[in-house]
Amino acid sequence: MFDMMKMMGKMKEVQAKIKEAQDNLVNIKTTAEAGAGMVSATVNGKKELVSLSIDDSLMKIEDKEMLQDLVIAAVNKATAEVEILAKDEIKKSTDGMIPNIPGLDLGGMF
Repeated sequence: MFDMMKMMGKMKEVQAKIKEAQDNLVNIKTTAEAGAGMVSATVNGKKELVSLSIDDSLMKIEDKEMLQDLVIAAVNKATAEVEILAKDEIKKSTDGMIPNIPGLDLGGMF
């Protein structure tokens, strides 16, 4: 027989695990490079840019447009990589708690 109270308790447990995993996303970081390492960007699991490194040779006014393009490329690459890591972390922390229901995508929660 279906036990609604047990299911509600399980949902609260799942919510707590997801919240904990989301709070820990700040500790997940990835760094990506652009321009053969001339620009590197580090992004955390909350998709926040936490570090940016620019090679001194790019600090010329005539290279401004290239520098802007390289920064965008490095940040976008790091953001894409950390999104995968963050989803894996959330999935790991809720493993076995949420049933695998075809068509149920909880990706939007993260």
